[in-house]
Amino acid sequence: MTDRAALATSFLTGTDWAGIAPVMLAGDASNRKYFRLHRAGGGTAVLMDADPAKGEDVRPFVRVARHLSALGLSAPQVYAADEVSGFLLLEDLGDALFARVIPGAPDLEQTLYTNATDALITLHAHPPAPDLKPYDTATMTRMAALAWTWYRRGALGDDTGIDPFMAQCASLLDQIAPRAPVMILRDYHAENLIWLPDRAGAARTGLLDFQDAMTGHPAYDLVSMLQDARRDVGSDIERATIAHYVTRTGQDAAAFDRAYHLLGAQRNLRILGVFARLSLHYAKPHYVDLIPRVWGHLDRCLSHPALAPIAACIRADLPVPTPALLQRLKDLCGTVPML
Repeated sequence: MTDRAALATSFLTGTDWAGIAPVMLAGDASNRKYFRLHRAGGGTAVLMDADPAKGEDVRPFVRVARHLSALGLSAPQVYAADEVSGFLLLEDLGDALFARVIPGAPDLEQTLYTNATDALITLHAHPPAPDLKPYDTATMTRMAALAWTWYRRGALGDDTGIDPFMAQCASLLDQIAPRAPVMILRDYHAENLIWLPDRAGAARTGLLDFQDAMTGHPAYDLVSMLQDARRDVGSDIERATIAHYVTRTGQDAAAFDRAYHLLGAQRNLRILGVFARLSLHYAKPHYVDLIPRVWGHLDRCLSHPALAPIAACIRADLPVPTPALLQRLKDLCGTVPML
């Protein structure tokens, strides 16, 4: 038995789920792991293993989950927590991820995205959870620059152009800084949203992976959901979902559209860098396969007039993800030290 397994057994001993062997459920791009517990008489729960020795911290998850639940949204209930060792025992919201439901029931796609948007509308109608860091211009610019420090460096061996890009990026993002930032969950997409049709209203969308929540622009999580790195969302769904949010919240449609595309470019640049880093440093080459879709989202955002001051710079500095470039990122898998 590994040290983490022994600690997990000890943690569960103090709960109603003692003696039940965890079954691996999933891991993600971080060091967190998830296990399902099955009671012999029925019923399940989820064990989160987030090792503090690997930089994980369960406390933000607990704080944000309780905040979301207080708003009537469907975050997993926290049954038990060991914040020192990094274990949580959570309500099991099931397996009906949007990414799994939609292929089998395509007619539900707009319903699911509209309901997930209603959850954001509920979230944005209330003050953010306390003590969240701002996803401000400086932070977003630094995150977008990962496309140079990891994607370009992995492809071409240098980060040429990063300083001019950061100056121009910061100038554009300053122009859309929200007067009243809202709570953003930041990984709001079909692999982290669960369909709960037996619940009511916005609570029909189950929420996962929100421990990195911050405060920021209300368009950000819509970008995350509609410009999904893992699945294609049709342009008709995208337009209808944005229109639903704008109508329900009374946003200025033109200003929101501008912010949506600027934030889309920022987010997709960040993801290019993150996915390259996951291969180059963390030896997870399968993320490279998602890069072409991310590039497509970025290219579309760069065509918006709001991106005109920076589009040429980005297109000149960042190489198109050709098969040869993608293979290079895989060939260098796990060989690049953290920069």
